[in-house]
Amino acid sequence: MKSVLIKNANIVNEGKIVKGDVLVQDGRIAEISETISMKSAETKVIDADGSYLLPGMIDDQVHFREPGLTHKATIETESKAAVAGGITSFIEMPNTVPQATTIELLEDKFDIAAKTSWANYSFMFGGTNNNIDEILKVDPQKVAGLKLFLGSSTGNMLVDDPKILEEIFSKTKLLISAHCEDEDTIKKNLEKYKAEYGEDIPIALHPKIRSEAACYISSSKAIKLAEKTGARLHVFHVSTEKETHLFNNKKPLAEKKITAEVCIHHLWFSEEDYKTKGTKIKWNPAVKTEKDRNGLLKALLDDRIDVIATDHAPHTLEEKNNTYLNAPSGGPLVQHALVALLEMYHKGKISLEKIVEKFAHNPAILFQIKERGFIRKGYKADLVLVDLNSPWNVKKENILYKCEWSPFEGTIFKSRITHTLVNGVVVYENFKFPNRSNPERLTFNR
Repeated sequence: MKSVLIKNANIVNEGKIVKGDVLVQDGRIAEISETISMKSAETKVIDADGSYLLPGMIDDQVHFREPGLTHKATIETESKAAVAGGITSFIEMPNTVPQATTIELLEDKFDIAAKTSWANYSFMFGGTNNNIDEILKVDPQKVAGLKLFLGSSTGNMLVDDPKILEEIFSKTKLLISAHCEDEDTIKKNLEKYKAEYGEDIPIALHPKIRSEAACYISSSKAIKLAEKTGARLHVFHVSTEKETHLFNNKKPLAEKKITAEVCIHHLWFSEEDYKTKGTKIKWNPAVKTEKDRNGLLKALLDDRIDVIATDHAPHTLEEKNNTYLNAPSGGPLVQHALVALLEMYHKGKISLEKIVEKFAHNPAILFQIKERGFIRKGYKADLVLVDLNSPWNVKKENILYKCEWSPFEGTIFKSRITHTLVNGVVVYENFKFPNRSNPERLTFNR
């Protein structure tokens, strides 16, 4: 494998920014120094003067739709978009067709990724009301964790039997990631607005239907159950300011038993954007108020919220361009998540060090991922080089998602990802893919 020498980069890592060189050999970071001389004529040299070198981002929540929903997306298309967006590792969700709720079906997805993915990969195992025996067979060192839907979303995997839920929390050794929305509250809200609007419910009412109360009731119940049983709980896509007070920053992340995630869309959009974006920003949980958005950012910065993710969940434009009741929830985000965060940096909302902490370091710590998430000697060389002053416009022709649209279409981002390395291979360079990726299955220090 050819070595790569990245020269004169501003290296953003472990709370610091330092100028220096990084040498990559045999898929790993071989040396980090103020200056490194050329090792051989075969070494690829990247002059990074003025650019910023980050560890590859780790996205702990994506929906790549394979198998069974490949008209929307595939592991190949979406992971390729991910590496163009600086995401070098992903954890994919179980609500595909068929759902990954048996060991055999889970391994089928690993097989697909081994053949087609551009990024390092793992998958969540899906919990249901009736697969506790399969859950207990899952090896925590080989699988990212267990996904539980405590509110129904795309692909109904709702776990709504309290006895089963407590049994799962009590018995599994897996990290439990939960989608928390209270189903009864949502149903009551929906019936209320159906009575008022019939089939023509405005999209702006989505955050009233999938409300703050629906989120808070479910999140607080899950946390109480985790505290009662000692389970390791990670609450996905927190969307309300009120929920942030359920979490604390009193312990280092590695010692926490209850953790939280916030997604790009909840940090970027607010309910005002339904006027222009419509169902393109229909997600579950819903994008809510500006107060919620500000509260989420505050909790992220003060470490009550531990990680940033995308919840990348593409649908076709035909599916999304529908009435409120018929448009599915979810949207594509992996290609534009990091540059959106860098835009927030330009606006003074978050530092580069904090972006790297929450989108690279902390997912690695939280999931105990081996040898990734940091720029450290001996670690896997998953690296991203960004130019903070190279504006570009998100347009149809540069969108890489299979669904061919983005909620960021028309946005001009100031920052550009120029290079992405996966296990030491330059797989993305200035809107091109010079080399086929050599991704690996993520493994876990558990």
